[in-house]
Amino acid sequence: MDIAAYLYPWDVLGDPDAAGRFAGLGLDHAVLAAGYHATRALTPHHPEHRVVTVPHSAAYYPTDDTAWRGSELRPPAATWLPGRDPFGAATGALAAAGVPVHAWLVLTHVDLPTGAGTTNCVVNAYGDRYPWALCPARDAVLRYAVTYAAEAVARPGVAGIELEACGWYGFDHLSAHDKTAGFALDDTRQYLFSLCFCGACHIAYRRAGIHPEELAGRVREALDTGSPATVDDLLGADLARSLGAVRNAIADRLRAQVVAAVRRAAPGATVALHASPRSHQSTAFTGVTASIAAAVVDRLVVSCWQGPDAVAETLGRAGEASAESLRVRAGASAESLRAGAEISVVASLLAVSAMGGRPAELPAQAARARAAGADGIRLYHAGLAGAADLAAIASMRRSFR
Repeated sequence: MDIAAYLYPWDVLGDPDAAGRFAGLGLDHAVLAAGYHATRALTPHHPEHRVVTVPHSAAYYPTDDTAWRGSELRPPAATWLPGRDPFGAATGALAAAGVPVHAWLVLTHVDLPTGAGTTNCVVNAYGDRYPWALCPARDAVLRYAVTYAAEAVARPGVAGIELEACGWYGFDHLSAHDKTAGFALDDTRQYLFSLCFCGACHIAYRRAGIHPEELAGRVREALDTGSPATVDDLLGADLARSLGAVRNAIADRLRAQVVAAVRRAAPGATVALHASPRSHQSTAFTGVTASIAAAVVDRLVVSCWQGPDAVAETLGRAGEASAESLRVRAGASAESLRAGAEISVVASLLAVSAMGGRPAELPAQAARARAAGADGIRLYHAGLAGAADLAAIASMRRSFR
């Protein structure tokens, strides 16, 4: 089992014991944030602070002016972190302790400074803009994701990359003092509320024979009635199928081009995708067609915070597909495809008790994930974990030796 845990650079910077503490867990590598969105995070072991407030999305390394020249979107610098290259400094500290590093990069989920990128965000059926969600149908977003991923994976000391929100991201978002609980959204309505109606999506819908204004009206009607039903029931099976095909093609194009750029920038790097086998998902674990994703990336990381069902579901949906059909459907270049590749599924487990995790049960959870077909484990999150949580992580690692 390949077992790793997530970290932020600020978990390591300024703490001389951090890298050694992580190394003592016995994990195979750290998954270190190279670019992330706004957050407020605890640092329970740090000698200088207990809370880090991150005001907006940023790259945690110095971006290259040449690579980003002419781009509408560009990740800003993390001016609140010490030094010019906090990701590089944390990577170096972990490497000195014998810990390999994979970069962790969030793409279409953003919290950009006010006004930045709003023309490239998702627009729902009511005309509301989601400034936290970039629309992958837009060329500026495609260039942003491709440039960002290629740059991050090429940082010194990086052995692999995990791509989060690499596809559609939608309504799912927690903001400061979030006030959205009054609008109850099941999975179906979460999907409908996440559909995009920006100009680029209008063009894509029309090309597929879908009238965007009519679709928006049906989505609004379905959301406003509040009656429980499936997407097929609410939109009609034919329209739902056509809509899904359009969105899958857009997301597959983004993933194929991002991964192709990553492989050109770092040919030996391992590429993992945070994914859900349910194509309607528009979250950090974005919905994918498992057979296409398996032919493009090396690993799929699926959320098992509620149990290992996502592992079995992903493997069950990973049907065989020819290289030519994959190329057509995903828009992938030949060098980006892994012909005949078998899917590798990694289970993400919650390892922080204060976030609702059950660290003491991690060995049993990991064993169930492995029995379901997982060949790796990702633990969220070593930087947020208290002392007892870290002890449980180390115990789980020992149980697989």
